[in-house]
Amino acid sequence: MRAIFVTGTDTGVGKSLVTGLLARYLKEKGIRVVTQKWIQTGSRVRADINLHLKIMGIPKGEIKDYFDCACPYVFSLPASPHLAAKVEKKRIDIAKIKRSFKTLSANFDFVIVEGTGGALVPVDKKHLTVDIARELNLPVLVVAQNKLGAINHALMTVEVLKHRNMEILGILFNNYKSQDKLVLKDNPGIIKKITKQNILGVLPWDKRTGVLYKKFLPIARKMIR
Repeated sequence: MRAIFVTGTDTGVGKSLVTGLLARYLKEKGIRVVTQKWIQTGSRVRADINLHLKIMGIPKGEIKDYFDCACPYVFSLPASPHLAAKVEKKRIDIAKIKRSFKTLSANFDFVIVEGTGGALVPVDKKHLTVDIARELNLPVLVVAQNKLGAINHALMTVEVLKHRNMEILGILFNNYKSQDKLVLKDNPGIIKKITKQNILGVLPWDKRTGVLYKKFLPIARKMIR
């Protein structure tokens, strides 16, 4: 395994955080790792790539020759890629995305691709984000926000991936603030029982990246062997 695709059960579930933490883990293991975000929306810069680099503790200059490949498309509107591109009168070229991925794969030991929103987010009228990952034969890490409603979102995401015969590495939960502790405790268990998928772990709600990284270490060891 030299690459993975990180998808969410929804938007804003903590994919960027998890992508950065995993990249940091691999970097500290001596692996030359790079992150990729095929389509960034809601920003005029490659915000998620910048966050990954910050968590990894490396400057942008370290990947300056590959920065365009790391994030081929950037749109200002915080919306689905198909709409964000339409507003700017631009077209997203799936072939360009695949070429960018293959360039990174050829020059780095490991590529972590962070998806945009959930698995079924449309890139255009014909393509969904998850189908690009399927065509590239990428195993999938599912990131779920642990809150009321997580069960339905997680089950649907797993069904989508299984329907496409994609390898699921496991499900990682990010606790959401101000949630009933009983709900937070029950969600991973019932989702595991129904889906039979590997529950990698649960990250607590905390703004301190250093604290989260320590909690993430046993999860990373389960995932990357």
